[in-house]
Amino acid sequence: MIDYTGGTGKQYHTGVGAGDVGRFVILPGDPKRCKAIAAHLDGAEQVADVREFVTYTGYLEGEKVSVTSTGIGGPSAAIALTELARCGADSFVRVGTCGGMREDVKGGDLVIASGAIRMEGTSHEYAPPEYPAVPDWTLTAALKEAAEKNRICHHIGVVQCKDSFFGQHEPEKMPVFYELQSKWEAWLRLGCLASEMESAALFVAGACLRVRVASCFLVIANQERAKKGLPNPQVHDPEPAIRTAVDAIRMLILRERGNGHD
Repeated sequence: MIDYTGGTGKQYHTGVGAGDVGRFVILPGDPKRCKAIAAHLDGAEQVADVREFVTYTGYLEGEKVSVTSTGIGGPSAAIALTELARCGADSFVRVGTCGGMREDVKGGDLVIASGAIRMEGTSHEYAPPEYPAVPDWTLTAALKEAAEKNRICHHIGVVQCKDSFFGQHEPEKMPVFYELQSKWEAWLRLGCLASEMESAALFVAGACLRVRVASCFLVIANQERAKKGLPNPQVHDPEPAIRTAVDAIRMLILRERGNGHD
């Protein structure tokens, strides 16, 4: 591959280099959330700011931990994952937002993905369609434990990943409305919890790179509840999802240190 950085030793898209990031990385979408997440770390400092990719690095329990934004969607998320892995990161927790689908998933709840529907394009350039998009179980179990410890209402299950936000919310305006609407109905009948845009790409790219990936999301609202006239609170504070991710990473650091993993 051509070195587009001119020999700087930094990754082309994210601007990070060897030693800039820790083994554990939290991946929000919004660059503006990075500083708020980094506030949960000790001694966090910004180490890179290129395009949509903002990176802070600090410490949890003496272990270097980073935060890198990925922007919106699978392509940029997979780029961030790849470049961070090349700099030594091996455990990633995606923290973001989603729209609820199953009727009992309400605004303000937390969704932890146990798998993702690959209704996006990025993962198909990593693996055939038969390959499942599933997270690392160790990270996922830690997220579940952290959510329970913090008494945050949460759901664990399959999420749907797409490339078009408006394809979800205004399918009737799309020329392929018949496919969007029929598949949405299929996902509902299969008990899909929520819709978002990054997990499938991250899970499959992570499998290809042999790194650990998991995801947790704040539910903003649930359009299916709105359709049925049910109460549909809108919640925009991502702090419960952030706290869950940070506490899960803290638990893993301590456990893996106790098992001799430096």
